[in-house]
Amino acid sequence: MDKILKKLHELCHLIEPLYQPIVEPISYDATWIIVIWAPGGHGRPYKVPKDVLARDKSNKRFYIRKFSGTVIASPDEERELFYVSTSIPFDDRPNLAAEVSDLSRPLLRDHLRIVGSSLYAQSEEMETIEIARSMQLLDGPPEDQHPRNVGILMFSNRISSYFRYARIEIVDLPDPTGEGMTEWVFEGPIQKQLTDALALIGNYFIRKKTFKREGTPVANVVSNYPYAAVEEVLSNAVYHRSYQIAEPITVRFTPEAMEVTSFPGFDRSITQEKIERFELRSSMYRNRRIGDFLKELGLSEGRNTGFPKALAALDQNDSPRPTFEMDENRGYLTVRIGVNPAFLPEPPTMDQSEMEYHRRIEEALAGGPLSLSELSRALGYKAISKKLTRTIDRMITEGIIARVSVGTARSKLALIAR
Repeated sequence: MDKILKKLHELCHLIEPLYQPIVEPISYDATWIIVIWAPGGHGRPYKVPKDVLARDKSNKRFYIRKFSGTVIASPDEERELFYVSTSIPFDDRPNLAAEVSDLSRPLLRDHLRIVGSSLYAQSEEMETIEIARSMQLLDGPPEDQHPRNVGILMFSNRISSYFRYARIEIVDLPDPTGEGMTEWVFEGPIQKQLTDALALIGNYFIRKKTFKREGTPVANVVSNYPYAAVEEVLSNAVYHRSYQIAEPITVRFTPEAMEVTSFPGFDRSITQEKIERFELRSSMYRNRRIGDFLKELGLSEGRNTGFPKALAALDQNDSPRPTFEMDENRGYLTVRIGVNPAFLPEPPTMDQSEMEYHRRIEEALAGGPLSLSELSRALGYKAISKKLTRTIDRMITEGIIARVSVGTARSKLALIAR
């Protein structure tokens, strides 16, 4: 028995990517048998050596079943294998490591209640597996059903067991040095993370100012950040992030701006030119099922209408339009919304030496965009000083310079034409 199991283990390592079936020796009717259960794997399609007994096992092929035989897949059939494997969005794939017992019956029923589903009344007499099956949250044959990823992310209290760092972190950074910094971490079902994070932002961070218009009794009310824009940007991060990347969504507040960072960046179907024109319509949906559930809860617009709504809210509030930052591989996305100018901190008065320092920076950038290290060298310094960093942040806030994308560089500093 041990020899057979060892040989089976060796053969499994010839499968690429590695696949391990469920194997269990069982005594049945006074005879030992080996039961092998081969459920669908995460890494499909798989390829194996043409001859597992040959010394050279590098000649691997994809195989498919045709009629009663197993044959090598043709190039067209290979493409079809990959298409079938990748066409299912991640959130709609079964999580083979999770069990139906990981789903929470109260969470399932609470969602049905909130959205006003007719299934809510019926669910009072239903088992968890029946409710989950009715909500299309399960996959697999009846004898081996598993929750889909969307089920674990939205209707389980054990998210962190399967998706590390699937959470939202909010940081209040009133000072660049980190002094007085406050942090909040939101975990649990992702829709609860989103609603709780938005409630904190609305109660703790959103501020309003009222200005009297001359010659009219009507007052003008502006917010430091319009809540509708904040809601759309954060909801989009929850909707479109990859839950296969073990990084949280971070929301960072400074006196000058709020930044929402998620992983990865925009889909490649959205070109840089479209990003600059705010035409953020993707040809694919990373998490279609999550989007459907968030839309039911009123937390997402869907159909690529979220950013237009955010832009409209920013324009109506006289707030600056958002800026987007990504690396060359679009591994992350930071959406930055500047604070309404009425809430910008009053710039301190500068002495003669500070004014001279500003002038030198502007002269250095007059020849074209420079990175921070290039600017430091242009000013005659060997390293980037804290004074330079603080001054650059101040000049960005005052609208004198801006960070711009140049070629493959992440960002550079450039003078704003005045």
